[in-house]
Amino acid sequence: MKVAYITHPACRKHDPGAQHPETAARLQVIEEELFKSGLINFLKTYANPPKASRSDILLAHDETYLNELEKAASQGKLMPIDSDTIFMSQTLESALHAVGAVTHGLNEIMKGNIERAFCAVRPPGHHAESNKAMGFCFLNSVAIGALRALSFPEITRVAIIDFDVHHGNGTEQIIRSHPNVLLCSSFQYPFYPDLDLNAASKNVIYIPLPAGTSSSLFRASWSRIAFPKLFEFRPQIIFISAGFDGHRLDPLADFFLDEEDFRWITTQIVQLSDTTSKGRIISTLEGGYHLPALARSAKAHIEELLPTTQS
Repeated sequence: MKVAYITHPACRKHDPGAQHPETAARLQVIEEELFKSGLINFLKTYANPPKASRSDILLAHDETYLNELEKAASQGKLMPIDSDTIFMSQTLESALHAVGAVTHGLNEIMKGNIERAFCAVRPPGHHAESNKAMGFCFLNSVAIGALRALSFPEITRVAIIDFDVHHGNGTEQIIRSHPNVLLCSSFQYPFYPDLDLNAASKNVIYIPLPAGTSSSLFRASWSRIAFPKLFEFRPQIIFISAGFDGHRLDPLADFFLDEEDFRWITTQIVQLSDTTSKGRIISTLEGGYHLPALARSAKAHIEELLPTTQS
């Protein structure tokens, strides 16, 4: 089995400011951990995937919104979208390569060149709605990848698993009208973004968890609420919004997870994939802002994507 590590130097160009938690250092520490541990030697590295195509972006985003981002990029101005989401001249290039890593991984999987992929990219994407940037996010890589996957005749059911500590509201808003995409999302509640738990569509499974959530509650909730539904749905490919900000050291949330919890959920996803999806998984980085904890958590996640004989 071949597992890919997909990244691009352009993903480090987005710079929302020195005090902002979503920095290029996030990619640096993950890569350093993979080299230090030797894990990089077991991965097929793609370091220069193409930008996402305009047609792929428009699978999930409104053309007017994309035109606005392109105009802002051409003007080269620093543009605060909200207090947390800052658009600068190179943000769109970074986001297009983040999406491009996901779609390139999808293409490589469907060609049979790899079976799984981890995309070490930024800015993250799961808060980006079809016509709105928010929560550090501009283009929704996972939603675009999931809808792009449905263009392959052999793919009729796609699952998105989001274990970021914040709910992927953008992913939900984009896929809610696509019944052949199932989104399962665990998140701290109540917390960012504001969410009406009664408003979920039939193809979205919420796992709301309180501040202070422990390893045992996190694992029990996924085991009881989501994985039975996922096995019943039988996805033919799985996308992961891999947010590691539920770690107990992370400054932006209030969960008490550690890297072994991210290892555990990855193992469960791999078992699901081996049963229903021919092993096909595409994981992309979302949150995770305590740099050492992020590096360890991403390493544990990637280790479990590999066959046991390799990792």
